[in-house]
Amino acid sequence: MELLSKAIPAVMLTFVVSSMLAVGVSLTVSQIVAPLRNARLVCLSLLANFVLVPLAAVAIAKLLALDQPLAVGLVLLGAAAGAPFLPKLAGIAKGDLAFSVGLMVLLMVLTVAYLPLVLPMLLKGVSVDPMKIARSLFLLMLLPLGVGLAVKSRLEGIADRVRGPLNLTSSVTLSLLIILLLITNMKNVISLFGTRGILASILFVAGGAAIGWLLGGPGEGTKGVLSLGTGQRNIAAALVVGGSNFDDERVVVMVVVVAIVGLLILIPLTRVLGSRNAEPRASKAAAS
Repeated sequence: MELLSKAIPAVMLTFVVSSMLAVGVSLTVSQIVAPLRNARLVCLSLLANFVLVPLAAVAIAKLLALDQPLAVGLVLLGAAAGAPFLPKLAGIAKGDLAFSVGLMVLLMVLTVAYLPLVLPMLLKGVSVDPMKIARSLFLLMLLPLGVGLAVKSRLEGIADRVRGPLNLTSSVTLSLLIILLLITNMKNVISLFGTRGILASILFVAGGAAIGWLLGGPGEGTKGVLSLGTGQRNIAAALVVGGSNFDDERVVVMVVVVAIVGLLILIPLTRVLGSRNAEPRASKAAAS
């Protein structure tokens, strides 16, 4: 079990980096920026992720009278937006991939500034290191994305050749990561039974996905992406803050449990959205 636990950081690193590289070699900068020119959609995305979801986390924690460490973990995730899983989930859901990348980068960058400012207001007595958060987000996500975009821009032939292996690597490591998290954290999940932590996790993820769906605009592609992007939170940022600012390990346990619950809810949702979005595309292809 100890060996499996040690494998998780390496698998997560491989997944995040390969996902970002795969997205980078698949799109151009203009394709990523274009969806963010929709000011209304961007404002609604920010409202969902930086106002409604944090407030929902606080409300759920109070409503269920969670123990303080569990409430802290939930609020941490509520304030941490920009999940690295989003482009992968959007691809499976056949959603708007360019919007998913633009949204992820926008939320991730704003989270770096948002967390240090807002957490002390939501959680009394909390201080965070913005440079530590920014460094991890830059190295794991923004740098590989930038490298991929540069390859796509300058060496398109190489980008075409490496896209398939990178997508395969990210798919395999995502599946492996879910299995490892479930196996190594089963005891932590069980320990939360009777604390209302599991119920809080389900309400939080489902509520976030519903908020994103309602504010995602009329287009099926953007509705699905904002639903997935709002329901799934930035686990890496939450773990960085939780692990370095709180002594009670139940804070990190709550973050991990919500991450597992999130994947268990959002991956089936992703499959449903993928089937739903595939039908119009198939009809359109047949008509042409």
